[in-house]
Amino acid sequence: MKKIYSLLCFLAILLLLGACSDRLDVEPRQQIPTDVAISTGENVENILTGVYDESSQEESYGGYMQIMADLYGFTDQATWYGTYQEPKEIYNKSIFTDNSFVRDLWLNGYAAINQANLVLENADLVDEDSRDRVKGEAYFLRALNYFDLNRFFSSPDHTLGVPLTLDGIIDIDQNLEIARAPADQVYQQVISDLQKAIELLPESNGARADKYSAEALLARVQLHIGHYEAARDAADDVIEYSGRSLTNTFADAFNNDTNSSEDLFAFQVNSQDGDNVLVVHYASTEFGGRGGDIAVNDAYLNMFGDSDDRGQFFYIGDYGDVLTSKYTNEYANISLIRLAEMYLIRAEANQRLDTEEGATPLEDINTLRARANADLLTEVTLDDILKERQLEMMFEGFLIWDYTRTGRPVGEIPADSPRLSFPIPLREMDANSLLVQNPGYGS
Repeated sequence: MKKIYSLLCFLAILLLLGACSDRLDVEPRQQIPTDVAISTGENVENILTGVYDESSQEESYGGYMQIMADLYGFTDQATWYGTYQEPKEIYNKSIFTDNSFVRDLWLNGYAAINQANLVLENADLVDEDSRDRVKGEAYFLRALNYFDLNRFFSSPDHTLGVPLTLDGIIDIDQNLEIARAPADQVYQQVISDLQKAIELLPESNGARADKYSAEALLARVQLHIGHYEAARDAADDVIEYSGRSLTNTFADAFNNDTNSSEDLFAFQVNSQDGDNVLVVHYASTEFGGRGGDIAVNDAYLNMFGDSDDRGQFFYIGDYGDVLTSKYTNEYANISLIRLAEMYLIRAEANQRLDTEEGATPLEDINTLRARANADLLTEVTLDDILKERQLEMMFEGFLIWDYTRTGRPVGEIPADSPRLSFPIPLREMDANSLLVQNPGYGS
């Protein structure tokens, strides 16, 4: 862990103050000494820009976070044909503790968290007019990273989550070892951060997180941990008051250079800045990919009805395989939270609670199906809603969680199997004597 926090410190203080983002209108900065790195409000806001930048790197939300979540869930829906060994281990549900993709997910997440902690600790330096917004964005980004790290690395019985620290690290000479927190404690911190973000953020905030970005993420978190009433209410509020609307067609929700009408939060990408490795592994060479490392199988294609536009949103790649059309623009923004997900969350929560808050489950599901020109349903069950999640959101990083949170096996692997929890990376185990490894991966 000392090695980790050494990296976090240098990223937060030296490198990321120099990071710039045209999309966020921040001027490039030279590296500055540690003793003045957080001495002004301007520098604190630059660190915040660094949190966005770190979170959007390819190791995290630049694509590998989503790819790993789907590879972990794939059974017969899609196949990994790429040459990279690390994703193959995840696809096979047989991961080694030195898997570099797993290691870098951990490292990148904690780098972003440390920077968010530094922003929150020093937010009083920010001009009063901007202070609430800066704090709200930091709370949102810290919650986002902690939520997904906790999902990937929690022990199968959910007693152990990831190490939880709310302190920014500058002094790397101190003892930085920290034990894993209970998974529930991490989730409660995520909820607390998001509730604060909702209170602090404006309703509109350009390309950055706003109030409804935080509320939409809160709906996702509450659904994941089985708090259905809270998930329903948050999703309903977003649908009713965010001002977002479903795009006219399903295809319009993807491959966009600017946020679409249904994007609640997206990481910005352009030809000068940002990562989008979803295109690298999902697309043919024509669109900037490797030819189609992830091919779609008939088992998934056969889930769609004949009239469903979503069932036609595919093309033939370099090697004759079927590829998803969701990623055909290498400079497209990475849409992390779409309004379509809120309809699915509200539908599922209402179905489980036997309520009709905002709309009936049938109405919400048919709203999405109508957008896709799919045949409308006359009645809906929980299984129908869970199937609709696959039809609507496959290849966007939801699959493994929709299996494990509902207790459904992944193929023949039970939902609580040690094979469905990532190992704590080997380098962290070597550096931090307080860490306990997940079952099935050795001590």
